[in-house]
Amino acid sequence: MELEASMADLAAKLREHRQILETEEAAKTTLVLPFLRALGYDIFNPAEVKAEFTCDVGTKKGEKVDYALCVGGEVQVLVECKPVASELSLKHASQLYRYFAATNARISLLTNGVIYQFYTDSDRANMMDDQPFFVFNLEQYRKADLKHLSAFARQEFDVDAIVRQAGNLKLQSQVTATLRQEFAAPTDDFVRLISSRLHEGRLTEQVKERFQSAIVQSISSIIRDGVNERLESAIRGEEIEDTTATEPEDDQGGVVTTQVEIDGFNIIRAIGSRLVSPDRIVVRDAKSYCAVLLDDNNRKAIARMHFNSPTSRYLGVMSGKNEEARHVVGGPIDIYRHADALEARIRELIEK
Repeated sequence: MELEASMADLAAKLREHRQILETEEAAKTTLVLPFLRALGYDIFNPAEVKAEFTCDVGTKKGEKVDYALCVGGEVQVLVECKPVASELSLKHASQLYRYFAATNARISLLTNGVIYQFYTDSDRANMMDDQPFFVFNLEQYRKADLKHLSAFARQEFDVDAIVRQAGNLKLQSQVTATLRQEFAAPTDDFVRLISSRLHEGRLTEQVKERFQSAIVQSISSIIRDGVNERLESAIRGEEIEDTTATEPEDDQGGVVTTQVEIDGFNIIRAIGSRLVSPDRIVVRDAKSYCAVLLDDNNRKAIARMHFNSPTSRYLGVMSGKNEEARHVVGGPIDIYRHADALEARIRELIEK
């Protein structure tokens, strides 16, 4: 819980100050060092967190990595930092490759303060991999990510266990990416695998197209059913208290949030909780519609619920500069049909 709270505080700090975190030093001071401290490293102890760590490699003299983390008196993790706005690329961190082979460290961390990429040598001994085995994104992480992150905490640090788990995490990431591609656009091999169990005879182009369409629709249905179960659980377990009347306006013409709007908000919050912390998604009611916002910011509208009419209800999913695409819904539970569009909007706001 302490690590979870620390990451939540860091994420809040990032949201508040991101626009002024322009330099590498700003990223280090505001985000990276607190991140290392949250993992239990004494950032004020130069024997534990060595800044500007130098290790001459071949003809390269005096080249440095930003930090070397020591556990048990040995360098265990090499850390290279970039500015917050930078895209992380190993092309700009070649010293990590060289230092990895020249030190006893088996873990490297490349970060811009927002994204933390962890590398090891799972492909070739003493040679840093080209791809990270674990990525932690401060702007969007799950509880499972926090569990993986805790393995790097100083108190829990076991390099052999981390390296063993690295192979599993890397394989899982590759499998997940492959499945996503197959689910979105089934390849011929995948279609043959499914059709061979259900279709007798030759796989003609017409039959293949039928199976491709059926596969995509079936997978979408499975995902929707799973989402629906999560939403219903979220509504039962996370419903906010309704302290208002059931009519859209009171006698003085003020705004009153109805139960149907509260139910709709809970569903949208449950959908968004896959990408951001639920407490970042808030409701703000108005006379004509009930808005759901990210970070309680009018410029970060996720959706608008037009639920005041008992006969015609609409869900407005936002995009771009508050452009609204309206969808007819019979009631709050129909919102889950638009989960993909709502997630896309939240991702759009996160990227901004």
